[in-house]
Amino acid sequence: MKPSVQNGTVLTARNSRRLAAKKYWQEHWQYYVLLLPAVIFIIIFAYVPMYGAQIAFRDYKVKLGFWGSEWVGLEHFKRFVTSSNFWPLLRNTLSISLYSLVAGFPAPIILAFMLNELQSSKLRKTIQMITYAPHFISAVAVCGLIHLFTQREAGVINLFITLLGGEGIDFLSEPSYFSTIYVVSGIWQELGWGTIIYLAALSGVDPQIVEASIIDGASRVQKIWYIDIPTILPTIIILLILNSGSILNVGYEKVLLLQTPLNMGTSDIISTYVYRLGIEDAQFSYTTAIGLFNSVVNLVMLSVVNYVSKRLSGSSLW
Repeated sequence: MKPSVQNGTVLTARNSRRLAAKKYWQEHWQYYVLLLPAVIFIIIFAYVPMYGAQIAFRDYKVKLGFWGSEWVGLEHFKRFVTSSNFWPLLRNTLSISLYSLVAGFPAPIILAFMLNELQSSKLRKTIQMITYAPHFISAVAVCGLIHLFTQREAGVINLFITLLGGEGIDFLSEPSYFSTIYVVSGIWQELGWGTIIYLAALSGVDPQIVEASIIDGASRVQKIWYIDIPTILPTIIILLILNSGSILNVGYEKVLLLQTPLNMGTSDIISTYVYRLGIEDAQFSYTTAIGLFNSVVNLVMLSVVNYVSKRLSGSSLW
C-alpha cells in the first residue's frame, strides 16, 4: 500500500506543478513574446560572434577561413604583452578610465541629490531636460564642439584666457590636457542621463521617515547623509561594480576624433591601437587577441570588486 500511496502523491504533485505552469504561461506569455526580440538580438550580436574569437589563437587567413588557418596558441597574446606599446597603451587606457570613474561617477549622484531637494517641479523638470539633452548628441557632434571651443585663435575657452591676460593654448595639441578634455566632456554629456537611476532609487525613500527627521530638526545635509544615501547605497555599489568591470573599455570613437599626432603620447589607448591594426592593417588575429585580453582583465576586475563589495557591504552582483 505504501508504494502506491507514494506514487499517487508524486503523480498528484507533478500534475499540480503542470497545471500551475500552464496557468502561469497562459497569464504571462505576452511578456515573453515582448522579451523575445531582445533575446534574439543578444544571441545574434553577443553570442554568435564568440565563434570568431578562436582566430585569436590562429594565424588567421581570410582565404583559409577559421578552421583552415594555422593554430598558434598564445603567440598573439605574448606578442602584445611583450611589445613596446603594451605599457604605454595600458597606462593611457587606465589613466583615462580611472580619471573618468573618479571624476564622473559621483557627479550624477550629487546632481540627483540636488534635484531631489528642489521644491519647484517646473525648475526640476527644466534642469532635467537641459542636463539630459547632451546624452542624445552624437560623438561626432560633441567632438566638433570641443574643437570649436578649444581653438587657439577663436575658441571660447581661449577668449576667456586672453581676456584675463593669459596666452591662448592649443589644448588638443598638448598631451597633458587630453585626459581632462575627454573626461570633462564625458561628464557634461552623460551627467543628466546618469541621474535617472539615482532619482528612481531616491523615490523609494519612505516619506514618513523624512517627515519624522524634519520634525526632529534634521537639516537637509543630515537627511541626505542618514536617510537618502543609505537608501540608494546598494544601487551605487552595483553601478560601481559594473563600471569597474569595464575599466579597459574606453570608447575609441571619441578618442579617435580628438586624437592628433601631437597628443598621441596620452591619447593612444588600447581600442584605438586595435582599430589601427585591425581595420587599417588587417591584423585580425592579433587585434582579436588584444580584445580577448581586454575582456579577461575586465572579468577579473569585475570579480574582484564584486567579491570585495560583498565582503564589506553585503551588496554584490552575485
